[in-house]
Amino acid sequence: MLKYLLTLTLLLFLTSASGADPGPLVLFDEGHGQRFVAGGDGPLDLSYLAGIFRGQGSRVLSHAGPLTDADLSEVRALVISGPFVPLSADEIAAVSRFVEAGGTLALMLHIGPPLAELLHEFGVDFSNGVIREDADIIDDEPLNFQVSRLPGHPLFDELERFELYGGWALMSFDQRSQPIASTGPKAWVDLNGDKLPSSGDAIQSFGVVVAGRAGAGRFVVFGDDGMFQNRFLGDNNRKLAANLGRWLIAE
Repeated sequence: MLKYLLTLTLLLFLTSASGADPGPLVLFDEGHGQRFVAGGDGPLDLSYLAGIFRGQGSRVLSHAGPLTDADLSEVRALVISGPFVPLSADEIAAVSRFVEAGGTLALMLHIGPPLAELLHEFGVDFSNGVIREDADIIDDEPLNFQVSRLPGHPLFDELERFELYGGWALMSFDQRSQPIASTGPKAWVDLNGDKLPSSGDAIQSFGVVVAGRAGAGRFVVFGDDGMFQNRFLGDNNRKLAANLGRWLIAE
């Protein structure tokens, strides 16, 4: 009798495991010179972010090769964070088709130029310098500051502010997207290199997160990748990461 029960228990376990839903697939691109990755456990890596996604039921994988239609065929959401090497024209076309067909895309800038052509594909551009703030500064460093101008969007549910650590201004140049988080009105981009807000600099409110739709899919662009790195996932940024994880896989 005991042998029968053990056999039945094993059979039920195997049947349950074989039929288990593996969860929606979130793919981290790591094929474009990324130095901070989902599989790393250093202070600037993204393993805590990946862990949050897994805790929400997502299956998280990393991809080190070129991005193709075949690679993206089973993917629910694609994350491209901090590339140092641009995507090829074929890869940009594949990512665009992925989003148009209903996929979700999250882009996070470390430096702007490697993502320029992909951003332009979705009607988004970035500044030619990083943003400095004059309010809500972190540790007396104008490059690091809190962002609290958050109009209604699911990414900011139950969130009053988040922290940004050296980010680029983002601009939408067509109607597919719009800024959903912005700096204060006296933020500035240091165009003359004197590290002071002065004549000739761009001084205004800048978008730091842009979100939009393309075809059946959605995309979001963050002007900073540091905000999701292990070292900087404090309470606010961790909440934002959790909101992002849910938004990436939402139907």
